[in-house]
Amino acid sequence: MSLTVPALSASGPDAPLEFTTVTRRDVGPHDVLIAIAYTGICHTDIALLRNHWMEGLFPMVPGHEITGVVAEVGSEVTRHAVGDRVGVGCYVDSCRECPNCLDGEEQYCTKGEVITYGHLDYSGEVTYGGYSTHIVVDEHYVVRIPDGLALDAAAPLLCAGITMYSPLKHWKAGPGRKVAIVGMGGLGHLGVRLAHGLGAEVTVLSQTLSKQDDGLRFGADHYAATADPATFTDLAGTFDLIINTVSAAAGLNQYLSLLRKDGVLVLAGVTGQPEPVLGVLLAARQVLTSTKNGSIRDTQEMLDFCAAHGITAQIETIAADEVGAALDRLEKGDVRYRFVIDVSTFPR
Repeated sequence: MSLTVPALSASGPDAPLEFTTVTRRDVGPHDVLIAIAYTGICHTDIALLRNHWMEGLFPMVPGHEITGVVAEVGSEVTRHAVGDRVGVGCYVDSCRECPNCLDGEEQYCTKGEVITYGHLDYSGEVTYGGYSTHIVVDEHYVVRIPDGLALDAAAPLLCAGITMYSPLKHWKAGPGRKVAIVGMGGLGHLGVRLAHGLGAEVTVLSQTLSKQDDGLRFGADHYAATADPATFTDLAGTFDLIINTVSAAAGLNQYLSLLRKDGVLVLAGVTGQPEPVLGVLLAARQVLTSTKNGSIRDTQEMLDFCAAHGITAQIETIAADEVGAALDRLEKGDVRYRFVIDVSTFPR
């Protein structure tokens, strides 16, 4: 039978989050009911709640960095059992028939993957996310949280972590490769930890040196300020791979100038209109590309890798009644480096 559960919901763009309830669907044969323990707050939550990217679907219950414990499984579930520690990321369904899905790259589903919240599923029902106490998800889109990872610090790995791991893996970050991470926020600090764990030589490119101590502690070998014009002269032609986590397109040509021949610049942040870059690309046979979270397969691989290497997000845990203030702080960049909601603090 369906379950009505506590949630935080916004009635419209810029409306405050308010405590309410949502009804989760019946647990079907392949479904898993998860008692949510923690939910990370992603900058995407702000963008969708406040219509920064597009007109949102309201009422909206955000949250796509979800960890918890399996409370019930459907009759045909084989991947998970009651009591398992699990997680849910940015999407909860895909067509499973297109070439990308069949290739295990569900995030690029040609029909369009079903986003965890603020989206219509294939039956036309609105999806509600992890700012809630429970969620029902098809087992295929639920990943296992290894015992070595705390559920709170693991939550941001379900979005920020896989968004960085996916391009690092695809573009072969590892020993002998020089990798730069642009930006030291929620994405960037995990990118540094993951690139270091993979064995690459890591440089942080941040506007200032204010987070240098953190960057070095997370595993960066070098740290440079992009506000200093000398940085782009000194590091010209240095990197095999640059992952840009900031949301502005300004400076693309400058970052391309830092790549070696055949180097790759990955845009991991949402960008505006890019600068003209064709001349730079032609000059050094470089690749300008993007990334979009990651597959279920890679997400599980990333979680196992993080457990083996002791990698988690640096978090600030908050109560449910602090979420509104945390969103305001996040929009101002006032967090090091990810907010995580303790779902046990929801009123029951």
